[in-house]
Amino acid sequence: MWWLRRKGASGFLASSTAEEVTQGIDGTGLTAIVTGASSGIGTETARVLALRGVHVVMGVRNISSGKEVKEAILKEIPSAKIDAMELDLSSLASVRKFAMEFNSLGHPLSLLINNAGIMATPFMLSKDKLELQFATNHVGHFLLTDLLLETMKKTAHRTSKECRIVNVSSRRHRLSYPEGIRFEKINDQSEYNSLSAYGQSKLANVLHANELARRLKDNGLDITANSVHPGVIATNLFRHNSIFSVIVNVFGRCVVKNAQQGAATTCYVALHPQVKGMSGKYFADCNIAEASSQADDTELAKKLWDFSLGLVNQCAQTS
Repeated sequence: MWWLRRKGASGFLASSTAEEVTQGIDGTGLTAIVTGASSGIGTETARVLALRGVHVVMGVRNISSGKEVKEAILKEIPSAKIDAMELDLSSLASVRKFAMEFNSLGHPLSLLINNAGIMATPFMLSKDKLELQFATNHVGHFLLTDLLLETMKKTAHRTSKECRIVNVSSRRHRLSYPEGIRFEKINDQSEYNSLSAYGQSKLANVLHANELARRLKDNGLDITANSVHPGVIATNLFRHNSIFSVIVNVFGRCVVKNAQQGAATTCYVALHPQVKGMSGKYFADCNIAEASSQADDTELAKKLWDFSLGLVNQCAQTS
């Protein structure tokens, strides 16, 4: 695994773990929301943030699984501040309920980790009649971020500390459909390809972070937005793709990261002082990386923003 030992400009390696890249960082006083925290790198992200003193709110689709993760973290870290709240990113009603309940608690919000995701599913529609991967991986997080942004603005103003938004994307964003985002064919089953649809949703994660970063900067807000590629990780994301599952099961130790390594870039971008002031960047292996030309297309990012806003408003009217 020679490629895991290449050190980048940050001083960290592809093999660095989330604990290693946050060593010595004190997150006391910070509050984070981590979506999809009941398994995989979401669980490890929540655990390491809690280890560094951050108050972590886990947004989880299965609340019983979330409570099990919470208890496991508390058993390891008795001083951890950690909560679990129900959140189904494939349902905009659930997203709205979560945001309303969180905002009503009066908590500050310093870090928003948009981590939850599904991969390469058969063609399905969400509860809001949107292609499931695009709905879960992008639209749900787009709405969640929008509904929590005011709380983040207040937190940044009150604490005079930078707040950070991290979208967990994938290198697979380079392999979307040829047009990038199929605005006119989001729900077209006839031309659906599960892996291209996944790439489309991950491209949307990068474009969302980039456009959000531009808007935050234009408004002079001390909030950053970045996207990350965690690496290829042996998690339950592969459950819908038998070929990938075989590869992971047979060659996993040689070609993929573990959850501790997979959560490193997310935790690095969320907490490390090296990242202060950086916004609209794409990171991989705890270093700034090059995204695709489509991901850097500002006009595509603006078009996606307007399209996503239209979908959210349309779904609200029909629900």
